Amino acid sequence: MTLASTSAPTACLAMADGTLFYGRGFGATGETVAELCFNTAMTGYQEIMTDPSYAGQIVTFTFPHIGNTGVTPEDDETADPVAAGMVVKWDPTEPSNWRSTGHLSDWLASRGRIAIGGVDTRRLTRAIRQAGAPHVAIAHDPEGKFDTDALVAKAREFVGLEGLDLAKEVTCAQSYKWDEMRWAWPEGYTRQENARHKVVAIDFGAKRNILRSLASAGCDVTVLPATATAEEILAHSPDGVFLSNGPGDPAATGEYAVPMIQEILKADLPVFGICLGHQMLALALGGQTIKMNHGHHGANHPVKDHETGKVEITSMNHGFAVDSATLPDHVMETHTSLFDGSNCGIRIKDKPVYSVQHHPEASPGPQDSFYLFERFAAYMDEAKAA
Repeated sequence: MTLASTSAPTACLAMADGTLFYGRGFGATGETVAELCFNTAMTGYQEIMTDPSYAGQIVTFTFPHIGNTGVTPEDDETADPVAAGMVVKWDPTEPSNWRSTGHLSDWLASRGRIAIGGVDTRRLTRAIRQAGAPHVAIAHDPEGKFDTDALVAKAREFVGLEGLDLAKEVTCAQSYKWDEMRWAWPEGYTRQENARHKVVAIDFGAKRNILRSLASAGCDVTVLPATATAEEILAHSPDGVFLSNGPGDPAATGEYAVPMIQEILKADLPVFGICLGHQMLALALGGQTIKMNHGHHGANHPVKDHETGKVEITSMNHGFAVDSATLPDHVMETHTSLFDGSNCGIRIKDKPVYSVQHHPEASPGPQDSFYLFERFAAYMDEAKAA
């Protein structure tokens, strides 16, 4: 099947089943292959593109106005985009926002990321929902010359995300300190100068806003690479350990992360995990993870906190999920998705150890879930007082 745009195409999206979507390219030129997912957020496209959890994925945005507020370095979640590319309904317009410092297309081009506009993203999203996240190849050629057979073949050859440990590809090369807090008007980003707790954050692909949220909760944060050992972590004498978000198959990353987490749990320290960190904690406690059909990606996901009965509007970004049926008796399921009932949070019943699948730092609620960072600080206060 071939779905054409209304003007001469300069970009092509080829799916492994042979379906072709034509559109107008922007950003970098060339080709790339990845898994295709869709994101339902109306804002935050720069945050999404720079979220390390999107490694190995091209993002289809269901909201048509992508790029109209431009880009600003303040919104980068890591140094460069990590998502392989983007697909949008309408071409980006000239940016209109007082914080903008550049155009989305220029920003993508300077960072080697391909994008395609003029695509029927509703049609594409339905295909993803019905058949699961497909493997695709995307090409941008200003002259509109495409070897579609070769693109389809490349999409079919893509190995997919199952079995891939991508955390090692996006983690930091060496440890570093973090003290920048969340953005606030009118100061912008300020520094944490009165930290109460020493926290070691394990970087499986950490977003900067997570680190800022930890700092804003009173934490002096030291970030260590994903491959850090329990011995290296405990050498910092932390008051608590944080397990970050990240990309790839949790079972693959768990080959080295799970033994580390199990050793940390023996130290009776407060532990808090988000996204991949949540999945890593579940694996360390004896649970299992599963690949989802199309995952959860967006900023409008309702999650129920079963301990309070409260429903939080959350930001999600995951293609794997914890299988709640595999959790051991001493682990409590604390949160679930109201979209499909999938697991979104766990807690050890008798220890200050917990994690969530959603992203409390992304603030879609906007502050529905920040209590999770405050809970971490409270657990560390209680541990010191004991």
